Amino acid sequence: MLKNDLFLKALKGETVQRPPVWMMRQAGRYLPEFRELRDKYDFFTRCETPELAAEITVQPIRRIAPDAAILFSDILVVPRAMGIHVELKDNLGPIIPNPIRSLADVHKVYVPDVNETLGYVFDAVKLTKEMLNDEVPLIGFAGSPWTIFCYAVEGKGSKSFDTAKGFCFSNPAAAHTLLQKITDTTILYLKEKVKSGVNAVQIFDSWGGMLSPVDYQEFSWKYINQIVDALADITPVIVFGKGCWFALGEMGKSRASALGVDWTCSARNARYLSGGNITLQGNFDPSRLLSPIPTIKKMVHQMIDEFGKDKYIVNLGHGILPNIPVDHAKAFIDAVKEYGN
Repeated sequence: MLKNDLFLKALKGETVQRPPVWMMRQAGRYLPEFRELRDKYDFFTRCETPELAAEITVQPIRRIAPDAAILFSDILVVPRAMGIHVELKDNLGPIIPNPIRSLADVHKVYVPDVNETLGYVFDAVKLTKEMLNDEVPLIGFAGSPWTIFCYAVEGKGSKSFDTAKGFCFSNPAAAHTLLQKITDTTILYLKEKVKSGVNAVQIFDSWGGMLSPVDYQEFSWKYINQIVDALADITPVIVFGKGCWFALGEMGKSRASALGVDWTCSARNARYLSGGNITLQGNFDPSRLLSPIPTIKKMVHQMIDEFGKDKYIVNLGHGILPNIPVDHAKAFIDAVKEYGN
């Protein structure tokens, strides 16, 4: 039994005294203890070593005490398991040296045995659960098929992912074949994470906002929805689409337990667009954590007032930035805990 199950109660839509709070990328670069490990071990070594991944996951629980932990990993472990070579370059982010540009390239990508290729993630889940000792729930995650597709086809990060989009529009059959392979792998991966002990999963559609509303339905949402349907009976699923406010209506009809909202969509609009019944998560602008602490606390309380304390999970509208002072991150968490007192 979890000592703090506030996050799971909010996912079920239950009445709570205060909303739960956690932060995307909370196991990360703003913490000095994380940076110490980063200086010793390269990125994928940290992801692939269960002891390191578990330690990084629990660091923010000790330091700022949010209501949920999120496993330290990366969305790109999935394409790596599918035979797509991914490198991480300093200051450049992920690089795929041989991006997918043809149907022949798509045929080389395979749906793997996730226990063979991603077993280190499941070991990290089990070890993290031991270290958490039922203090708070653990969230597992994956990138949306579209977001993984963007990196696989573009070959690197991009402001617009024109190459990835162009591949969809010029070669839709090949694009859909690749998207389906990523979807099938992601379902197997997340199911195994649930078996290993995560209490909920989140799907990050970081690049969904690059698509028009019509193209979003075809190339992103229909694949995310397959994952939601495959997981909904065994775990709560949160869907976070950055810049995807236009899809909240469709998302709100799905079997997702909660929808993430970025800071460009007001609480009122998010409630209205999503149909008003689903739990929402978000949406503090991560840059706002550079505001003075009293301002942060005041803005967090205003945000909770706007969303309402029930069917709501306090979070940022995207990942925490590396330059946020730890005491500001803690002030964000503490502001939620002080709400209503």
